[in-house]
Amino acid sequence: MITVKEWRERLESERCYDLILELFERIERSKLNAFITLNKYEALRLAEDYDRGKINGKLAGIPVAVKDNICTKGLRTTCASKMLQNFIPPYDAHVVERLREEGAIIIGKTNMDEFAMGTTTETSYFGVVKNPYDLERVAGGSSGGSGACLHNESVLALGSDTGGSIRCPASFCGVYGLKPTYGLVSRYGLIPYANSLEQIGPMANSIEDLALLLEVIAGKDERDSTNAGINFRFNPESRRYKIGVVKEMNARDDVMEVFNEIVEVLRGEYEVVEVSLSSLKYALPAYYIIAMSEASSNLARYDGVRYGHALERLDSWTKYFSKVRAEGFGEEVKRRIMLGTYALSAGYYGRYYLKALRVRTLVKNDFQRAFKYCDLLISPTMPTPAFKIGEIQDPLTMYKMDVNTVPVNLAGIPALSMPIGFVKGLPVGLQVMGNYFEENKILSFALQLVRSYEI
Repeated sequence: MITVKEWRERLESERCYDLILELFERIERSKLNAFITLNKYEALRLAEDYDRGKINGKLAGIPVAVKDNICTKGLRTTCASKMLQNFIPPYDAHVVERLREEGAIIIGKTNMDEFAMGTTTETSYFGVVKNPYDLERVAGGSSGGSGACLHNESVLALGSDTGGSIRCPASFCGVYGLKPTYGLVSRYGLIPYANSLEQIGPMANSIEDLALLLEVIAGKDERDSTNAGINFRFNPESRRYKIGVVKEMNARDDVMEVFNEIVEVLRGEYEVVEVSLSSLKYALPAYYIIAMSEASSNLARYDGVRYGHALERLDSWTKYFSKVRAEGFGEEVKRRIMLGTYALSAGYYGRYYLKALRVRTLVKNDFQRAFKYCDLLISPTMPTPAFKIGEIQDPLTMYKMDVNTVPVNLAGIPALSMPIGFVKGLPVGLQVMGNYFEENKILSFALQLVRSYEI
């Protein structure tokens, strides 16, 4: 696991070209299946330019992996779906533009759950991503490839988080992952799953690296109407925060043991109180109704005519459209389209979708009340450590894995997952939640925790 500092130290004595080539050789030998498409030719060309002194910026010469639902001009972007298996975008996402401006070397597109719909990366058309700590276990999802590749296959990575898709793989793979405040990072060029919930965010092997990557990708973009136009600069604080432990966010007994050990450590340095957010018991079903409804609308554009998977001409447009989608989408994507369409249909829109929006407001209000007397809230990130590939077959059981992460997306607040220990050799993550645009407070607290207690 390589940090930016360690990579820069190597650049002082070695050529960037050689280091990037070594990285690609490692990826090609890897059993993790973390990448769908490699950007080898361009990455090595940029490495040569760096060696000649032609590249500057905050991330000059630093390899970055990009989740495969973020558009990269001239580089295949598939969303891990047969539907887009040959799609090459004609433009860069805003975050990719920022990476290029700051001299980053994009090494490839990482594997993910199809159209970001999943918790394990098992729904990918290109095969499951394996956990770096145990190849028989999942890496988490939907940004599984971005989490797994940080184990010696990249220095930094970008993911997207709709209901925990950055924090889940960060927890399962033992790395750092941040879901920013909704609107802090432009979503321009992110192929949408659920527009009102998702955010692009950074993943890294240290808090400092996470903050550096967030500084690069955050900021104004007029092409995204949801963008807040706010820049981010990391200014570490040294404060005695008041920490709230969320009563409703629980986990399996062995995970809770690790979490409770950290809580006891925090009591020695911070004021720690228990916080109850009563609306959270409704958050999971509300989230899935909203997310699936938005997904059914977003995915209607895939008709086999303008781009994506296509067939030989059929007599009927209706049959053509139906067959393209039947062949192009995987089982989980179809399930979510059908459920979302049902929730939005006449007679059920008010019963399901509008009620879910009301629950969303309750969740937001509960968080705002908690932040009036707490600086930060904490919980376990995931209810279990990484489980075995194929272990969970029931969709409802799988959806319940997101119980601690989805409230954050409903409220639009920022949240970090950071590694705090192990259960039988598998990483456990701590979720740190803050109020809107208080990423600096979250990262400062996490940095204090790392430095003080060597977590």
